[in-house]
Amino acid sequence: MTDEFLPVCADDMTKRGISELDFVFVSGDAYVDHPSFAPALICRLLNKHGYKVGIIAQPNWRDEADFKVLGRPRLAFLVSAGNMDSMLNMYTAAKKLRHRDAYSPGGKIGMRPARATIVYTKILRRIFPDTAIIIGGIEASLRRFAHYDYWQDALCPSILADCPADLLVYGMGEKAIIEIAAELHRGVDVRNLLDIRGTAFRVPSREYVYDYCELPTFAAIKKDKKVFAQAFKTDYLEQDPIRGRRLLQETGDCCIVANPPSLPLTEEEMDAVYDLPYVRTWHPMYDKAGGVPALAEVEFGLVSQRGCFGGCSFCAIVSHEGRIIQRRSHASLIKEAEVLTKRKNFKGYIHDVGGPTANFRERSCQEQLKRGTCRGKDCLAPVPCKNLHADHGDYMALLRKLRALPKVKKVFVRSGVRFDYVMHAADGKKFLRELCLYHVSGHLKVAPEHISDNVTRLMGKPGRVVYDKFAAAFCRINEQIGKEQYLVPYFMSGHPGATLNDAVALAEYIRDSRIRPRQVQDFIPTPGTLSTAMFYSGINPLTGQKVFVAKTAEEKAMQRALLQYFLPANKQLVLKALRKCGREDLIGVGKKCLVRA
Repeated sequence: MTDEFLPVCADDMTKRGISELDFVFVSGDAYVDHPSFAPALICRLLNKHGYKVGIIAQPNWRDEADFKVLGRPRLAFLVSAGNMDSMLNMYTAAKKLRHRDAYSPGGKIGMRPARATIVYTKILRRIFPDTAIIIGGIEASLRRFAHYDYWQDALCPSILADCPADLLVYGMGEKAIIEIAAELHRGVDVRNLLDIRGTAFRVPSREYVYDYCELPTFAAIKKDKKVFAQAFKTDYLEQDPIRGRRLLQETGDCCIVANPPSLPLTEEEMDAVYDLPYVRTWHPMYDKAGGVPALAEVEFGLVSQRGCFGGCSFCAIVSHEGRIIQRRSHASLIKEAEVLTKRKNFKGYIHDVGGPTANFRERSCQEQLKRGTCRGKDCLAPVPCKNLHADHGDYMALLRKLRALPKVKKVFVRSGVRFDYVMHAADGKKFLRELCLYHVSGHLKVAPEHISDNVTRLMGKPGRVVYDKFAAAFCRINEQIGKEQYLVPYFMSGHPGATLNDAVALAEYIRDSRIRPRQVQDFIPTPGTLSTAMFYSGINPLTGQKVFVAKTAEEKAMQRALLQYFLPANKQLVLKALRKCGREDLIGVGKKCLVRA
């Protein structure tokens, strides 16, 4: 831990005796020096390797002056829209402007432009025409090939077709950026960096690369949704660092090339990344605005692993972090926990210990680092693979060590558990009991998402039967230990495959379960996910089968309203939906009715 932030202005450079930076990171997020914020993590890592790095956070894109405050970097500009896709950050599923941006000071909206990566890069190219520009982050990562853009309702080419960047880093980026930095420092032209894992780039023709798998051209997939589905399938199945191949897609007058993903970080490499000297708070320039809201969710939490083999179709993790679990050592996590206990605002509670899925500390298969993940096969859904290694032993041991630390009153698990993994593991009951005894704050978040088997299968989730067994086990254990604790299930409306009748069935399940969901999610097609490919094409790319898609605003609104049928504001939509489905039996005053006429 340190009390010194990275340079954000010329005065900072002067105080440190820096005349020229090696890298300047332009970010769509406010500057929070914490490992959960990518600009801080990447910049601290570069700093550790001897490079001088500064950050321009949320520059005013209407005035070029903000982009000049740190001067021209010696090696390159690094550009990211932020921890979220800028369009998702700005707009809801109904394409309405959001009222709050958790990654901006005071939660203020409008601090970054739409499609921030492209906007920032074009400005930098105009001001610094001869300086290397490298883009990365979730926005660039998931738009590296042709993709469906929900907000334009159109198929778009790779972001590199519209963005004058020299190189795109996809995935988490640590290994790639250090290799890129070393090559640039040696004097290699950025345009000659064609073999670095975890990167994508633009070349004039196929002759510039070798040993690649060619995707259908952008022109071809724009004409035919079946061809788009085929292209997506190839890309999706090659996203493995061990067996994945280099991919190429002709786009207009150039070709977009993506090298295989970066190799997974070892435990030692993960530890090194999270052991860097972060200040662990927002820059003081945001104090007057009340700070940056997003920090509250992670300030006293611990990232114990990365990657997820859960296989949720609507999740971008498989395309960004990968399916192979990468974890930190107990020693590194305990060291960070001890740092947290010394912070002046620590109240004795570690808010989370986890990752994309909290209880995935083990790789799903012990052979993955040799042969990669199975091509076209899921580890968990709709039924667990016979080779799945399901074990909570290491995670339970870690939680025990953390809750035994001085000054720690309680260690919560809030990033969510995969309940089908719990039910499949030999030590699942033991883990669930320990979880309920020590790590639940009264409510445990779980994500069944839906109860229709057809929908959950397309989602890559287990069916209703598995969730019901887990819910029963959770209730039984809490009765045994004498605790009043509840499950908070998350449900999703409007996912591909979900019909209005499926939404009615889910509403009946919610009624019979006597729950009142406070939050439900209307499916948002974000670039790069399997569910988005289904939404756009009406085809499941992995099977070639047609999929029903609710695309009209009215049907999406009706499905969402049914999940909260009990809210007065939803009454008219619920009535309309029930009548459309011929389910007038659910209208009235009976015990089974959802809404009064």
